[in-house]
Amino acid sequence: MAKLKKGAFEVLLSDPVFPCGRPTTLCETMGKAEIWLMRTYWDFEFPRPYLPNFEFVGGLHCKPAKPLPKEMEEFVQSSGEHGIVVFSLGSMVKNLSEQKANLIASALAQLPQKVLWRYKGQKPATLGSNTQLFDWLPQNDLLGHPKTRAFITHGGTNGIYEAIYHGVPMVGVPMFADQPDNIAHMKAKGAAVEVNLNTMTSADLLGALRTVINEPSYKENVMRLSRIHHDQPMKPLDRAVFWIEFVMRHKGAKHLRVAAHDLTWFQYHSLDVLGFLLTCVAAAIFLAAKCCLFFCLKFGKIGKKKKRD
Repeated sequence: MAKLKKGAFEVLLSDPVFPCGRPTTLCETMGKAEIWLMRTYWDFEFPRPYLPNFEFVGGLHCKPAKPLPKEMEEFVQSSGEHGIVVFSLGSMVKNLSEQKANLIASALAQLPQKVLWRYKGQKPATLGSNTQLFDWLPQNDLLGHPKTRAFITHGGTNGIYEAIYHGVPMVGVPMFADQPDNIAHMKAKGAAVEVNLNTMTSADLLGALRTVINEPSYKENVMRLSRIHHDQPMKPLDRAVFWIEFVMRHKGAKHLRVAAHDLTWFQYHSLDVLGFLLTCVAAAIFLAAKCCLFFCLKFGKIGKKKKRD
Protein backbone atom coordinates (compact mmCIF):
# COMPACT_ATOMS: atom_id res chain seq x y z
CA MET A 1 0.00 0.00 0.00
CA ALA A 2 1.21 3.52 -0.78
CA LYS A 3 0.30 6.47 1.42
CA LEU A 4 -0.49 9.89 -0.01
CA LYS A 5 -0.57 12.82 2.39
CA LYS A 6 -1.58 16.30 1.27
CA GLY A 7 -2.90 18.98 3.58
CA ALA A 8 -5.71 17.52 5.66
CA PHE A 9 -5.78 14.36 3.56
CA GLU A 10 -4.15 11.05 4.24
CA VAL A 11 -5.31 8.57 1.62
CA LEU A 12 -4.29 4.96 1.20
CA LEU A 13 -3.69 4.00 -2.40
CA SER A 14 -3.44 0.42 -3.65
CA ASP A 15 -0.40 -0.44 -5.75
CA PRO A 16 -1.39 -1.63 -9.27
CA VAL A 17 -0.48 -5.26 -8.46
CA PHE A 18 -2.75 -7.98 -7.10
CA PRO A 19 -1.75 -9.91 -3.95
CA CYS A 20 -0.53 -12.77 -6.12
CA GLY A 21 1.86 -10.38 -7.85
CA ARG A 22 0.02 -10.29 -11.19
CA PRO A 23 0.25 -6.86 -12.85
CA THR A 24 -3.07 -5.23 -13.63
CA THR A 25 -4.34 -2.47 -15.90
CA LEU A 26 -5.36 1.03 -14.89
CA CYS A 27 -9.01 0.29 -15.76
CA GLU A 28 -8.97 -2.83 -13.59
CA THR A 29 -7.45 -0.93 -10.69
CA MET A 30 -10.00 1.89 -11.08
CA GLY A 31 -12.81 -0.65 -11.14
CA LYS A 32 -11.76 -1.89 -7.71
CA ALA A 33 -12.01 1.55 -6.09
CA GLU A 34 -14.11 1.53 -2.93
CA ILE A 35 -15.13 5.20 -3.12
CA TRP A 36 -14.91 7.92 -5.77
CA LEU A 37 -14.38 11.50 -4.63
CA MET A 38 -15.59 13.74 -7.45
CA ARG A 39 -14.02 17.19 -7.71
CA THR A 40 -17.35 18.77 -8.68
CA TYR A 41 -20.69 19.59 -7.08
CA TRP A 42 -24.20 20.43 -8.26
CA ASP A 43 -23.25 24.06 -8.74
CA PHE A 44 -21.12 22.79 -11.64
CA GLU A 45 -22.74 19.50 -12.70
CA PHE A 46 -26.00 18.90 -14.52
CA PRO A 47 -28.55 16.57 -12.87
CA ARG A 48 -27.86 12.93 -13.70
CA PRO A 49 -27.81 9.60 -11.83
CA TYR A 50 -24.69 8.46 -9.99
CA LEU A 51 -23.67 5.31 -8.15
CA PRO A 52 -23.81 5.26 -4.33
CA ASN A 53 -19.99 5.18 -3.98
CA PHE A 54 -19.66 8.58 -5.72
CA GLU A 55 -19.31 11.57 -3.41
CA PHE A 56 -19.02 15.19 -4.57
CA VAL A 57 -16.24 17.25 -2.99
CA GLY A 58 -15.92 20.05 -5.55
CA GLY A 59 -14.15 23.12 -4.21
CA LEU A 60 -12.48 21.30 -1.31
CA HIS A 61 -9.36 23.43 -1.84
CA CYS A 62 -11.23 26.75 -1.71
CA LYS A 63 -10.92 28.98 1.33
CA PRO A 64 -11.51 32.62 2.33
CA ALA A 65 -9.15 35.13 0.77
CA LYS A 66 -6.05 36.26 2.65
CA PRO A 67 -4.53 39.77 2.46
CA LEU A 68 -2.46 40.41 -0.65
CA PRO A 69 1.24 41.30 -0.63
CA LYS A 70 1.74 45.02 -0.04
CA GLU A 71 2.84 45.99 -3.58
CA MET A 72 0.10 43.90 -5.17
CA GLU A 73 -2.52 45.41 -2.87
CA GLU A 74 -1.37 48.91 -3.80
CA PHE A 75 -1.73 48.08 -7.49
CA VAL A 76 -5.20 46.64 -6.89
CA GLN A 77 -6.32 49.69 -4.89
CA SER A 78 -5.08 51.99 -7.65
CA SER A 79 -7.83 50.60 -9.89
CA GLY A 80 -10.43 52.77 -8.17
CA GLU A 81 -14.07 52.03 -8.87
CA HIS A 82 -13.29 50.04 -12.04
CA GLY A 83 -11.69 47.17 -10.15
CA ILE A 84 -9.34 44.50 -11.49
CA VAL A 85 -9.21 41.55 -13.88
CA VAL A 86 -7.26 38.40 -12.95
CA PHE A 87 -5.68 36.53 -15.87
CA SER A 88 -4.09 33.09 -15.57
CA LEU A 89 -3.78 30.21 -18.03
CA GLY A 90 -2.56 27.81 -15.36
CA SER A 91 0.84 26.44 -14.44
CA MET A 92 1.21 24.32 -17.59
CA VAL A 93 1.11 27.29 -20.00
CA LYS A 94 4.18 29.40 -19.26
CA ASN A 95 4.59 31.14 -22.60
CA LEU A 96 2.73 32.24 -25.73
CA SER A 97 3.83 33.17 -29.21
CA GLU A 98 4.87 36.80 -29.62
CA GLN A 99 1.92 37.48 -31.91
CA LYS A 100 -0.61 35.95 -29.52
CA ALA A 101 0.86 37.74 -26.49
CA ASN A 102 0.70 41.10 -28.27
CA LEU A 103 -2.87 40.41 -29.34
CA ILE A 104 -3.91 39.69 -25.76
CA ALA A 105 -1.97 42.63 -24.32
CA SER A 106 -3.58 44.96 -26.85
CA ALA A 107 -7.06 43.89 -25.75
CA LEU A 108 -6.22 44.22 -22.04
CA ALA A 109 -4.77 47.71 -22.59
CA GLN A 110 -8.19 48.97 -23.68
CA LEU A 111 -9.87 48.06 -20.38
CA PRO A 112 -10.54 50.66 -17.69
CA GLN A 113 -9.76 47.92 -15.12
CA LYS A 114 -6.28 47.09 -13.87
CA VAL A 115 -5.11 43.62 -14.97
CA LEU A 116 -2.91 41.15 -13.12
CA TRP A 117 -1.57 38.66 -15.68
CA ARG A 118 0.37 35.55 -14.79
CA TYR A 119 2.88 35.33 -17.62
CA LYS A 120 6.52 34.26 -17.77
CA GLY A 121 7.22 35.04 -21.42
CA GLN A 122 8.83 38.08 -22.99
CA LYS A 123 7.05 41.33 -22.19
CA PRO A 124 4.59 42.11 -25.04
CA ALA A 125 5.25 45.30 -26.98
CA THR A 126 1.56 46.27 -26.74
CA LEU A 127 1.36 45.89 -22.95
CA GLY A 128 -0.69 48.72 -21.46
CA SER A 129 0.07 50.70 -18.33
CA ASN A 130 -2.98 49.11 -16.68
CA THR A 131 -1.48 45.60 -16.91
CA GLN A 132 1.19 44.03 -14.73
CA LEU A 133 2.92 40.70 -15.40
CA PHE A 134 3.64 38.25 -12.58
CA ASP A 135 5.46 34.93 -12.46
CA TRP A 136 2.95 33.76 -9.89
CA LEU A 137 -0.36 35.00 -8.53
CA PRO A 138 -2.16 34.28 -5.24
CA GLN A 139 -5.16 33.33 -7.36
CA ASN A 140 -7.60 32.42 -4.59
CA ASP A 141 -6.80 35.61 -2.66
CA LEU A 142 -7.21 37.77 -5.76
CA LEU A 143 -10.51 36.17 -6.73
CA GLY A 144 -11.75 36.79 -3.20
CA HIS A 145 -10.78 40.47 -3.33
CA PRO A 146 -13.80 42.83 -3.45
CA LYS A 147 -12.32 44.75 -6.41
CA THR A 148 -12.14 41.69 -8.72
CA ARG A 149 -14.54 42.07 -11.64
CA ALA A 150 -13.62 39.16 -13.94
CA PHE A 151 -11.38 36.12 -14.23
CA ILE A 152 -9.74 35.06 -17.51
CA THR A 153 -9.10 31.35 -17.11
CA HIS A 154 -8.06 28.31 -19.15
CA GLY A 155 -10.89 26.36 -17.52
CA GLY A 156 -9.07 24.20 -14.99
CA THR A 157 -11.27 22.76 -12.26
CA ASN A 158 -9.35 24.45 -9.45
CA GLY A 159 -9.63 27.92 -10.96
CA ILE A 160 -13.28 27.52 -11.87
CA TYR A 161 -14.17 26.45 -8.35
CA GLU A 162 -12.27 29.34 -6.83
CA ALA A 163 -14.25 31.68 -9.11
CA ILE A 164 -17.52 30.02 -8.08
CA TYR A 165 -16.56 30.12 -4.40
CA HIS A 166 -15.90 33.86 -4.55
CA GLY A 167 -18.60 34.71 -7.12
CA VAL A 168 -16.46 36.00 -10.01
CA PRO A 169 -17.71 35.78 -13.65
CA MET A 170 -15.31 34.19 -16.12
CA VAL A 171 -13.92 34.50 -19.63
CA GLY A 172 -12.90 31.00 -20.65
CA VAL A 173 -9.92 30.31 -22.92
CA PRO A 174 -9.90 26.47 -22.94
CA MET A 175 -7.06 24.58 -24.61
CA PHE A 176 -7.03 20.84 -23.87
CA ALA A 177 -8.18 17.96 -21.61
CA ASP A 178 -11.28 18.76 -19.53
CA GLN A 179 -11.03 22.52 -20.04
CA PRO A 180 -13.49 22.88 -22.98
CA ASP A 181 -16.06 20.80 -21.10
CA ASN A 182 -15.58 22.81 -17.90
CA ILE A 183 -16.09 26.11 -19.72
CA ALA A 184 -19.12 24.65 -21.53
CA HIS A 185 -20.68 23.98 -18.11
CA MET A 186 -20.08 27.56 -17.02
CA LYS A 187 -21.45 28.94 -20.31
CA ALA A 188 -24.60 26.85 -19.93
CA LYS A 189 -25.09 28.22 -16.43
CA GLY A 190 -24.63 31.81 -17.63
CA ALA A 191 -21.44 32.45 -15.64
CA ALA A 192 -18.87 32.63 -18.44
CA VAL A 193 -18.14 33.65 -22.02
CA GLU A 194 -15.81 31.52 -24.15
CA VAL A 195 -13.18 32.67 -26.64
CA ASN A 196 -11.00 30.47 -28.86
CA LEU A 197 -7.31 31.00 -28.21
CA ASN A 198 -6.34 29.94 -31.74
CA THR A 199 -8.78 32.13 -33.67
CA MET A 200 -9.62 35.04 -31.37
CA THR A 201 -8.81 38.65 -32.17
CA SER A 202 -8.21 41.52 -29.76
CA ALA A 203 -11.80 42.59 -30.37
CA ASP A 204 -13.09 39.11 -29.41
CA LEU A 205 -11.26 39.08 -26.09
CA LEU A 206 -12.15 42.68 -25.32
CA GLY A 207 -15.80 42.07 -26.17
CA ALA A 208 -15.94 38.97 -23.96
CA LEU A 209 -14.43 40.87 -21.02
CA ARG A 210 -16.79 43.82 -21.43
CA THR A 211 -19.71 41.40 -21.58
CA VAL A 212 -19.00 39.60 -18.31
CA ILE A 213 -18.04 42.83 -16.52
CA ASN A 214 -20.84 45.11 -17.73
CA GLU A 215 -23.80 42.73 -18.09
CA PRO A 216 -25.28 42.12 -14.62
CA SER A 217 -26.61 38.66 -15.51
CA TYR A 218 -23.14 37.08 -15.42
CA LYS A 219 -22.43 38.35 -11.92
CA GLU A 220 -25.91 37.34 -10.78
CA ASN A 221 -25.55 33.84 -12.21
CA VAL A 222 -22.13 33.18 -10.69
CA MET A 223 -23.35 34.52 -7.34
CA ARG A 224 -26.26 32.08 -7.54
CA LEU A 225 -23.77 29.24 -8.11
CA SER A 226 -21.72 30.56 -5.20
CA ARG A 227 -24.73 30.48 -2.88
CA ILE A 228 -25.46 26.88 -3.94
CA HIS A 229 -21.85 25.95 -3.29
CA HIS A 230 -21.82 27.45 0.20
CA ASP A 231 -25.25 26.05 1.13
CA GLN A 232 -24.11 22.54 2.06
CA PRO A 233 -24.62 20.62 5.33
CA MET A 234 -20.90 19.80 5.38
CA LYS A 235 -17.88 21.50 3.85
CA PRO A 236 -16.41 19.63 0.84
CA LEU A 237 -13.10 19.06 2.64
CA ASP A 238 -14.88 17.63 5.69
CA ARG A 239 -16.98 15.40 3.44
CA ALA A 240 -13.88 14.07 1.69
CA VAL A 241 -12.16 13.34 5.01
CA PHE A 242 -15.30 11.61 6.35
CA TRP A 243 -15.61 9.23 3.40
CA ILE A 244 -11.92 8.40 3.35
CA GLU A 245 -12.07 7.55 7.05
CA PHE A 246 -15.37 5.68 6.47
CA VAL A 247 -13.66 3.35 4.00
CA MET A 248 -10.75 2.84 6.40
CA ARG A 249 -13.03 2.15 9.39
CA HIS A 250 -15.06 -0.47 7.54
CA LYS A 251 -12.10 -1.94 5.65
CA GLY A 252 -13.71 -1.00 2.39
CA ALA A 253 -17.17 -0.04 1.18
CA LYS A 254 -18.28 -3.21 -0.60
CA HIS A 255 -21.91 -2.47 0.20
CA LEU A 256 -21.72 0.67 -1.98
CA ARG A 257 -19.82 -0.92 -4.88
CA VAL A 258 -21.90 -2.20 -7.79
CA ALA A 259 -21.39 -5.75 -9.08
CA ALA A 260 -20.96 -4.40 -12.60
CA HIS A 261 -17.25 -3.90 -11.83
CA ASP A 262 -16.86 -7.68 -11.56
CA LEU A 263 -18.42 -8.44 -14.94
CA THR A 264 -16.47 -9.07 -18.11
CA TRP A 265 -16.95 -6.62 -20.97
CA PHE A 266 -19.36 -8.91 -22.85
CA GLN A 267 -21.38 -9.54 -19.69
CA TYR A 268 -21.49 -5.81 -18.89
CA HIS A 269 -22.93 -5.07 -22.33
CA SER A 270 -25.29 -8.10 -22.07
CA LEU A 271 -23.75 -9.66 -25.17
CA ASP A 272 -24.12 -13.13 -23.62
CA VAL A 273 -27.85 -12.52 -23.09
CA LEU A 274 -28.18 -11.07 -26.58
CA GLY A 275 -26.37 -14.08 -28.03
CA PHE A 276 -28.71 -16.49 -26.21
CA LEU A 277 -31.80 -14.63 -27.41
CA LEU A 278 -30.54 -14.54 -30.99
CA THR A 279 -29.83 -18.27 -30.80
CA CYS A 280 -33.39 -18.90 -29.57
CA VAL A 281 -34.86 -16.75 -32.35
CA ALA A 282 -32.67 -18.43 -34.97
CA ALA A 283 -33.68 -21.88 -33.67
CA ALA A 284 -37.38 -20.92 -33.72
CA ILE A 285 -37.09 -19.61 -37.28
CA PHE A 286 -35.20 -22.73 -38.35
CA LEU A 287 -37.83 -25.07 -36.82
CA ALA A 288 -40.68 -23.02 -38.30
CA ALA A 289 -39.03 -23.16 -41.75
CA LYS A 290 -38.47 -26.91 -41.42
CA CYS A 291 -42.09 -27.48 -40.39
CA CYS A 292 -43.37 -25.38 -43.29
CA LEU A 293 -41.13 -27.24 -45.70
CA PHE A 294 -42.25 -30.59 -44.28
CA PHE A 295 -45.95 -29.80 -44.58
CA CYS A 296 -45.52 -28.28 -48.01
CA LEU A 297 -43.78 -31.40 -49.27
CA LYS A 298 -46.28 -33.72 -47.58
CA PHE A 299 -49.41 -31.98 -48.83
CA GLY A 300 -47.79 -31.51 -52.23
CA LYS A 301 -47.32 -35.26 -52.59
CA ILE A 302 -50.91 -35.92 -51.46
CA GLY A 303 -52.21 -33.43 -54.02
CA LYS A 304 -50.23 -35.02 -56.83
CA LYS A 305 -51.45 -38.51 -55.82
CA LYS A 306 -55.10 -37.36 -55.93
CA LYS A 307 -54.59 -35.89 -59.38
CA ARG A 308 -53.16 -39.17 -60.67
CA ASP A 309 -56.10 -41.07 -59.19
